[in-house]
Amino acid sequence: MTTTDSKPAPKDPWDLPDVSGLVVGVLGGTGEQGRGLAYRLAKAGQQVIIGSRAADRAQDVAAEIGHGVQGADNAECARRSDIVIVAVPWDGHAKTLESLREELAGKLVVDCVNPLGFDKKGAYALKPEEGSAAEQAAALLPDSRVAAAFHHLSAVLLQDTSLEEIDTDVMVLGEERADVELVQALAGRIPGMRGVFAGRLRNAHQVESLVANLISVNRRYKAHAGLRVTDI
Repeated sequence: MTTTDSKPAPKDPWDLPDVSGLVVGVLGGTGEQGRGLAYRLAKAGQQVIIGSRAADRAQDVAAEIGHGVQGADNAECARRSDIVIVAVPWDGHAKTLESLREELAGKLVVDCVNPLGFDKKGAYALKPEEGSAAEQAAALLPDSRVAAAFHHLSAVLLQDTSLEEIDTDVMVLGEERADVELVQALAGRIPGMRGVFAGRLRNAHQVESLVANLISVNRRYKAHAGLRVTDI
């Protein structure tokens, strides 16, 4: 009599964890992108803290956003959060993360920064020495788990209170499946949005760079374009 070893069924890629109880911090939460993400996540029921260099500035913006959003300086925001989204300007990216290395230790850090330059021809991608903003974050934060996501979202649409849904996919990159799935689940908290695994951090540069193309699309068509991935 012979027996065969039964293999476990493959994991359903859309079986994502419950992240509703996690505290989300947004560094750069007083900027347009950070403010929009904070609003959408808080409206979906997430506990959100926005960070700024000045606590009073963060508190003022948090009050404007509403939905229970709290404001703090960047260090306190990082300490109090389970997941920290980095939405700071590219020119302050490295300095901000270097200053928060201790507070971000052990945290899941989600980088959504797009290194871009602008000239008379429009937006163009910059390539950091590390390869991408996300890889720079990983190099600067050796004690954190770094993922990349939320690059292609329109700040205008995120902050538009008349819109109940944001019709877009979110490309999520990271080294550990569990971390990627947490970020996918977080994106999925926002109505109309879906998180899609898009590779490891070494592939972050082209995802960050695509924003330059979307800016060109938006200028030509007077739009706020996003992305949808088909056939999944």
